[in-house]
Parts: sequence; C-alpha cells; structure tokens
Amino acid sequence: MRTSIRGSRRLGAVVAVAALTTGLLAGCASDSDDGSSNSDGGNGSGKGKITLTVGTFGVFGYKQAGLYDEYMKLHPDINIKENVTTRTDVYWPKVLTRLQAGSGTDDLQAIEIGNITEAVQTQGSKFVDLGKEVDKSQWLDWKNAQATTKDGKLIGLGTDIGPMAICYRKDLLQKAGLPTDRTKLAETWKGDWAKYVDLGKQYMKKAPKGTKYVDSAASVYNAAVGGASEQYYDKDGNVVWDKSEGVKKAWDAAMTVATSNMSAKLKQFDPTWDQGYANGTFATVACPAWMIGYIEQKSGDSGKGKWDVAAAPTAANWGGSFLGVPTASKHQKEAVALAKWLTAPEQQAKVFAKQASFPSTPAAYATLKPAADTTTYFSDAPITQIFSDSAKTIPTQYHGVKDQPIGTAITDVGILQVEQKGKSPEQGWEAAGKEIKDVLGQ
Repeated sequence: MRTSIRGSRRLGAVVAVAALTTGLLAGCASDSDDGSSNSDGGNGSGKGKITLTVGTFGVFGYKQAGLYDEYMKLHPDINIKENVTTRTDVYWPKVLTRLQAGSGTDDLQAIEIGNITEAVQTQGSKFVDLGKEVDKSQWLDWKNAQATTKDGKLIGLGTDIGPMAICYRKDLLQKAGLPTDRTKLAETWKGDWAKYVDLGKQYMKKAPKGTKYVDSAASVYNAAVGGASEQYYDKDGNVVWDKSEGVKKAWDAAMTVATSNMSAKLKQFDPTWDQGYANGTFATVACPAWMIGYIEQKSGDSGKGKWDVAAAPTAANWGGSFLGVPTASKHQKEAVALAKWLTAPEQQAKVFAKQASFPSTPAAYATLKPAADTTTYFSDAPITQIFSDSAKTIPTQYHGVKDQPIGTAITDVGILQVEQKGKSPEQGWEAAGKEIKDVLGQ
C-alpha cells in the first residue's frame, strides 16, 4: 500500500505488504523509491486493435490476479498496458499536470483516497461521469459519495477499502489477566474508542515484561478519527478541524495513550515498528483489512496462533482507491467498459483472493475466503465477517483538499510532541494548530 497513512503519512499509501495470501496490497502504493516503471498487463503482445493504458500507483493486483489476461481473452481486440508509478507523491502531481493539460493521461487513472477530494472538487470536469454507465448500488453508498461531485457526477468507481478491526495478541492479554475471547473484547470497548483505551490501563497493571498495550498514540487517533463522519471539513467544505467532535474524541483518546505508559511509542511502518511485531512488544493494534497480511509477515512464524481479530469500537475506514476515466482518453467507451469490469464484484473478489484488498462491493462479501494459513494464523477468527460488518456501517464522511496535511500535522507534530517529547496535550494541540495554519496559508 502506501507510506501515506491517515494522519502520520498520506492516507492511501501505507506500505507494500504481503497480504492475505501471497501478493501485495492493492489500491495503495509503496513509497520505496522515486521512480516509475511501465509494464504490459498480461502478455503485452500489442496485437490488439486498441491498446488501453491503466495508470496506477504501486500494486493494484489486477495483473497479479490475471485479470488483464482474462479481459484480453474475452476481448481479442483489446490490449492492456499498465503504467505503474511506485510513489503516490510522484504519481498524483503527474496526473494533475496531465489532466490540466488535457493530454497525456492514461485511459484509466487510479485515484487514491487521499486525493479523491481534490479530484472531485478541482478536476471533476476532466473525468467521465461513470454514474451514467453503472448500477451505483453495487458499491457501498459512502464509497460512491467520496467520488461524487456536488452536481452528482461520479468520477471514480471504488476499488478496495480499509474497514477497521482490532488485532491482538491473545497470549499477552491472557498474561495480563484480561479476556481473550474476541466477542467479549468487542463488547468491552463497543461504541467508544475511550473504552478501548481504558482497557489499556488494566493491561498495564499486569503487563508482561517489556510489553505495552498499543503501538502508538497516533495509531489510536487515526483509527478513531477514521470512524467520524465529520473530521477536518464539514459537509459544506468549511475547515472545522478545531471544532470537529470527531477530531476531539480521537485526540482525547490519543492523549490518554500519549500521557500514560501504555504506548510503545513506535512510528508506524518504520523499521522499529516492524521489530515490535517480531518481538511481540505490543498487545493490540488498530488494523484495517489490508494490515492482516502485514502483521502475518512481520510477526513471522512465532506469532502463528497467537494473534486474533475482534470488531473495532466503531466502524471506520482507513485506505482505499478508485478507478476513473479521463475525458482526455482517446478510447473512452472501451476504457469505461474495462473500468466497470475491473471493479465489478466478481473481479474484486478475485483480487481479494490474491491479496489483501477488501472489496468496496458488498455483493462480493459472501464469496470472500482468506487463505487457510491466514485463518490459522489469526486463531480462526471470522475475518471476512468482521471486516464486512464494519464496511457496511461506515458513515459517509466529508473530506477536503487539505485532509492529508491537516491529519499529518495532528499526528506527526501534535501527538508526537506529547508522546515522545513530553509536552502537555495543550502544547501539542497548539503546535499542531500552528502547523495547520501554515498548511492552510492562514
């Protein structure tokens, strides 16, 4: 996925990870290098009468799941070429430049969730209205809403999403004298992230030596704010981060963590965070669906059967992308047909079977099956049920162009000041505010 998570990096780019089976996570790009690469989807023979280009960031899984080959067999007159730019911070500015120029775009362009608001608000006229081409009820309502302009134009079809759960180490909770049953745990913190944090206070009373309850305060903040309908902007597009109830509740939960001893104080996706998994140094972590494969990879064989999954305190989303068709495409009709096919429930289920890309189409949920090894690794938890239940109840959320830098200022400046530098919550909030004013040009 990407190295850009909500708050601490850009939401839509978490890291390239091994997913529920063997592939890398789709819909999110890894920021492992600055370059870009081109690769022909399928056989890349170029024998088709029409070549459709698909611009993506990172690994979306279409080629890996054999979808390009399958489509070309169904449509002998079509050849598909995938143009991959690894880093999202390289990919999106390049796309914007080409959209504004009205030329040079791919026939299909992936749009990461952290960029969808900018695309909707400033580039809506540069994309085909896909709402006229599909049955929109196939996708989750809140997913469609993210890609819909004020005048009702749907500029992107949903690919993956990141419904939230809590992943936890049963062995560590048991040693701390806490429940390990996933249903009981979910009931303990149901409805409020503050309850999840309160359980951390109990954990620390008898915590196994060298362990903490959570990986970081920023992790708790990102998960909590991911379930709020109003975050940094209101429905009218006004900046309300400093008045938002969702931000306040998430901040308060994070501050409880940051000012206590329950956090391992690790920055997500840094090497020390990976080591924390391998060494079992924290007992719980807020985990969207795509993180399942990451945990399995980083915890290794020693974690098999020790991890479990429970429903999160509230439904929340962390991650996801879209496919749009620029009006500059010279093959709009064919590009729309391919976009519809790639994002249909059947194809989303195939990508899920290859990697940890949770579908945005509910019709696919009944057919999803994690790899047997993954099910065993997470103590036979009903993973798909937990994530699909969350996905169906995530509220429609209002986003703005500066969502990412505002969130980053709160986590990487405000929360960091408190958790790692010993500042007070008030000082952390003030520091975040100064950074946000700079971001907004105030």
